[in-house]
Amino acid sequence: MATGRWVGTMGGQATMLGAIWGGALLLWLGFLLFYDGIRRPLRREEVDDFLATLGPRLVETGNDAGRLRAFLEADDGREFVMVNLVRTRPGPVTDPASGETRAGHEWLRRYSEPFVRGLIARGGHPVFVGRKVGGYIDAWNTPADPGWSLVGTMRYRSRRDLVRMAADPRFRAAHLNKTLGIEATFSFPTQRQIAFYASPRATVGLTLALAAALAHIMILTFAGGTA
Repeated sequence: MATGRWVGTMGGQATMLGAIWGGALLLWLGFLLFYDGIRRPLRREEVDDFLATLGPRLVETGNDAGRLRAFLEADDGREFVMVNLVRTRPGPVTDPASGETRAGHEWLRRYSEPFVRGLIARGGHPVFVGRKVGGYIDAWNTPADPGWSLVGTMRYRSRRDLVRMAADPRFRAAHLNKTLGIEATFSFPTQRQIAFYASPRATVGLTLALAAALAHIMILTFAGGTA
């Protein structure tokens, strides 16, 4: 009888431990599916439809529609990181429509907060955001420092997510805050060659493994078993 109970207890523990580690693995795989997406490159008709919805807005802001088209048509379905340099508007800035007055960096914050939330919902996230604390230390054959305020790098899951965010009516509604808060900016996309930080893939995987390991230890401890 004692042997039977021991075998039953061991079988129950094995089932629970299998469920814990299997569940952790499924959660991690689900996160990878969300974080990396399916990696389907944009189709030409998707690019055409998106640029048509932008209309004259690109030209009005001094952007080159041809350059954007070339970037979208060269889509490889992979993630990329957008590098942004920003000069915020100094002093108080008044919204000509509402009459509301705020500091330039406050208008920018009202734009960036919903933008980052939308980015995270699509598997993207900020990589680094920092304020400038000095002038150019090393500059070769470049124009004079225009007075940048901030630098930010944002990870996008794909170029399709960039298109969907830019076409989202909620994003467009918040865009006015960007123009009120930013005096000058430029952005360009990059893809990683070397990285010295743990990506969310590793961070989430290690966190789930730690949680599963702790649950494993607790089950063995309370059951009087050994690791």
